[in-house]
Amino acid sequence: MTPDCKPVYLLAGGRSSITRRGPDPFLQGALKQAGNENPIVAYVGAASNDNPEFRAMMARLLQNAGAQDLRLVPLCGRRADPKEAMRVIDSCNIVFMSGGDVEAGMHVLEKTGMADFLRDQYRKGKPFFGSSAGSILLAKAWVRWRDPNADSSAELFPCLGIAQVYCDTHGEDDDWEELRVLMRLVFPETVGYGIPSRTALIADPDGSVFALGSDVHRFIRTGDRVSQIQPIRDSKCEIRS
Repeated sequence: MTPDCKPVYLLAGGRSSITRRGPDPFLQGALKQAGNENPIVAYVGAASNDNPEFRAMMARLLQNAGAQDLRLVPLCGRRADPKEAMRVIDSCNIVFMSGGDVEAGMHVLEKTGMADFLRDQYRKGKPFFGSSAGSILLAKAWVRWRDPNADSSAELFPCLGIAQVYCDTHGEDDDWEELRVLMRLVFPETVGYGIPSRTALIADPDGSVFALGSDVHRFIRTGDRVSQIQPIRDSKCEIRS
């Protein structure tokens, strides 16, 4: 990573975040990375197939948190235009990755040539943040099943790797089942992070990580076993700028 790289905000999202009253402090913290008071946000909705209802909801939340405007990066359906998508991202102050389906989102980003472009933008200093599946897209890899009925068919596929972590979001209700499968497929002694609802993980380019909102769960693979270890405690610090 270059010295220009910014911390990446990985928000859990989920229904409890949508129903929060008042400005979302995690969105406010993420927007501070843009370096101006009312940033213009590039909205990458690849994981949600550019769903207009979801985009409208996020526009409301982001504007309530201080964003001046939310601009669609057109990558899906008949409106897909990779050249225009690059122009939008280049003209905006910060990039937001929407929730949805991680594998579908990566397919769109690879097919349109945007994956490498986004990585290059981050290396040049463009700040990024995500929510739910968007946070996983910003991380190193995720898991899929060739056969949904066979656990043995699970395999990794690469994500953007802008945040140098493995993570899952709002998976506390099923005890982080998918994250545990993911951890069985990575190198031994690798740590994976479970980000509960109403929580954010900040991934610094130097490899440091910070929890905000509540504790972030940690899992590690040792040999063939995945174990839960001491969480990252909520730092109780000011939202990083």
